[in-house]
Amino acid sequence: MQTYTIGQAARLLGVSPDTARRWADAGRVATHRDESGRRLIDGRDLAAFSVEVGQSGGGGGDEEASYTSARNAFPGIVTAVKLGDVAAQVEIQAGPHRLVSLLTREAVEELGLEVGIQATARVKSTSVHIDRA
Repeated sequence: MQTYTIGQAARLLGVSPDTARRWADAGRVATHRDESGRRLIDGRDLAAFSVEVGQSGGGGGDEEASYTSARNAFPGIVTAVKLGDVAAQVEIQAGPHRLVSLLTREAVEELGLEVGIQATARVKSTSVHIDRA
């Protein structure tokens, strides 16, 4: 299972590292320490928490936006994967934004997409493309 540092989680949630640290200190998201003492968040826990923050509007509003020339790129965390025989549905929480993409099952398997994995949704017209981070 992928884990995230407080700084990585903050970037995915669209908040400052201080805000993410305060949320962890308050017990809003579970953390554990690695061998070197860094606090880590399990990918599945971060995915669930990012959905909660996105639904409540509690993240990203007062933080400075990241800078990129690709205005249609939404880095976030995979919060749900529904596999069919041929097609698949992937949901990504990117700060306060929930994005859903329909793609082939083969693409999901090749990218190794699962709940808790960092990914970037790229939106072009009505299509949402997923890049594994």
